[in-house]
Amino acid sequence: MNLDKVFENKVYAGVLGKIIGVYLGRPFEGWYYDRIMEELGPINYYVNDKLDFPIHVTDDDLTGTFRFINALKHFNFDKNISPKQIGQTWLNYCIENQTVLAWAGKGVLTEESAYMNLKQGIHAPESGSIAQNGKVIAEQIGAQIFIDGWGMVSPGDPEQAVDLAKRAGSVSHDGESVYGAQVVAAMEAMAFIENDIKKIIEESKKFVPTDSTIYKLISDIQDWSSGNLDWEQARSKIEDKYGYSKFPGNCHIVPNHALIILALLFGDDDFQKSLMIVNTAGWDTDCNSGNVGCILGIKNELEGIQKGPDYITPVNDIIYLPTAYGSETMTDALLESQNIINITRRMNGLESKVIKNNARYNFEMETATQGWMVDKTNDNNLNTSLSNVEFKSDNGTRALQVSFTDLSFGLSSEVFVDSFFPEWFTKLEGYQVQRYFHYDYVACPIVYTGQNIKTEIISRSDKDLRINLFIKYWGDGDKLIKITSEDYNLKANENSVLEWSVPDTFSNPIGQIGISINSDDNISGKLLINYLNISGSPKMTFKRPDHIDEFKRGIFYKEEVYGQLWKRAWVNDVDKWQYRHNESFKVVRGIGRGHIMTGSETWKDYSISAKISIPLASAGGLILRSQGLKRYYSLELTKENKLKINKMEYDLKTLKEIDFDLEFFKDYELKFKVDGNKLQGFVDNKLLIEVEDKSNPYEEGMIGFFTENGAIQSDSISIE
Repeated sequence: MNLDKVFENKVYAGVLGKIIGVYLGRPFEGWYYDRIMEELGPINYYVNDKLDFPIHVTDDDLTGTFRFINALKHFNFDKNISPKQIGQTWLNYCIENQTVLAWAGKGVLTEESAYMNLKQGIHAPESGSIAQNGKVIAEQIGAQIFIDGWGMVSPGDPEQAVDLAKRAGSVSHDGESVYGAQVVAAMEAMAFIENDIKKIIEESKKFVPTDSTIYKLISDIQDWSSGNLDWEQARSKIEDKYGYSKFPGNCHIVPNHALIILALLFGDDDFQKSLMIVNTAGWDTDCNSGNVGCILGIKNELEGIQKGPDYITPVNDIIYLPTAYGSETMTDALLESQNIINITRRMNGLESKVIKNNARYNFEMETATQGWMVDKTNDNNLNTSLSNVEFKSDNGTRALQVSFTDLSFGLSSEVFVDSFFPEWFTKLEGYQVQRYFHYDYVACPIVYTGQNIKTEIISRSDKDLRINLFIKYWGDGDKLIKITSEDYNLKANENSVLEWSVPDTFSNPIGQIGISINSDDNISGKLLINYLNISGSPKMTFKRPDHIDEFKRGIFYKEEVYGQLWKRAWVNDVDKWQYRHNESFKVVRGIGRGHIMTGSETWKDYSISAKISIPLASAGGLILRSQGLKRYYSLELTKENKLKINKMEYDLKTLKEIDFDLEFFKDYELKFKVDGNKLQGFVDNKLLIEVEDKSNPYEEGMIGFFTENGAIQSDSISIE
């Protein structure tokens, strides 16, 4: 298939279909058909309000799907990527008991069982094999739920999709589970070029053994769909022959794969009806619904999703994908689509597609709103709405339109996007918190003090407007505090590029970026946002914010005294981040390496500095250009009296080392600088060690501290 606009549209619709399906099925995940019919009835639309559950959730189905595919980026876009390399990507992204996986325990969930094998040095495919984990564990559903990305990078090439699905699926699964994943990946690859769903299913099942249960169940459901049965009668036959009672374990592939085939064959090629069937039928609803949504999204594009009720507006493109690369958590359907598009291009020898100079918010797809929303609180104009519209410019074809009526003096129209920890999270209470944070929310802000915000806006009004950019940061009492730019005057029907250097937020994380539209006259009109970008490295110091009480001995403190959100802005896989001490950063990892990290994938050339001391540890120091737990550079002081510049590339590699006498509890001024592929380490303002990384150097990433087999402490860390 040509990697043209049709391909790109299909990828975006597939990503949206996956998200919609997961959000639709998540509130009643695990319910059986009888309970769904009794308490909810047929699932024709979102039922989140009935179950007091938000639409936007963190979910392994989404995080695994859109993050494990990045293995292709990290291993040079090699179509022959190995299961071992994909398994290494798991270790890079997964923080134990926090991110990506459901973390119910080894022997309970297949994915965690495989992760523990990987952690113990059992590489894929052995990590997911029947020989290692037993047939019941190895044949659960997980290989299928993470597989959509591998199908989408293989448009029109089911053979490649099946091959990649086997490699990816075998990290955690084996047997029937991998067969199910291969069929789904093949269907998605074929959906780019074939419009007949029955033909897609028939051709895709040929990629798995004819004596497999997956092959047989597909054939059975094909037979049932060609007779006089309706979907409910066919569902009953599935339950009798392939139901949960026939396949032990937590969540077997066979029953759930059967429901995917059921929905596709009985859904009349209709997005709403197919999702209704797969969700009403029950079992692992978010997983099955996500796969069905992705397949039909690819095949029928946005038009197919839009034929029924409005599934797209409530989603607003928003996805939360928490991993150890926390700067990638706050994301959206368009960004993830463009990531898949560019991975596919690079796999096929093409350059990545640059859209609006790689602006973070480029809106370059129909319906894409990228998480932007109208602020209708305080003195803001309630008569404001957002939509994606056609807008041809030098660098694109679409823009985000802000429509407003009856704007006047003292009544602003404001639009914003969350940049870290959405405010509505703080309003969750009781059981909502437990349910929502079943998958923890690990994230770093996407904008920081000293960075540059640049946007192009276009007036579609016949009167002058006054524009302000703004940020809101999480301050005292974990409340949002607003900082507004100077006024930008926008004349009627004028195009203007606005730039603003993000002001000091006093070490507090930024939670929102926004645009305020003002006028001294009564006015109605429209404003287009062609793009908004965040660029450059920050210039700031990270420390415990001043509004947080200092620790005093003799007083019992709970963690809440220090708030939560300033610390939540850091990826944290240490055993303890102590709060009963004066140091902002006193972190402990008893066995192995532990990290705390913050920052953005856009940070490239910069230096970081901190005064550190090591009470007791094998090694400790600074991290830069981190892309997870297994991809970063470190400047290390070691117990063996060495100063090292190391590269963590799944295994720790020493790029250079020199002798250095480490004293425990002694303060050292460390500075770690990176420029291109050149790394320099300073101690007490003296350049002591430098090296060039000439082998696949990391080009961008987060900053932080690490400690190995002990503790490290520091008051602050600065970047410039």
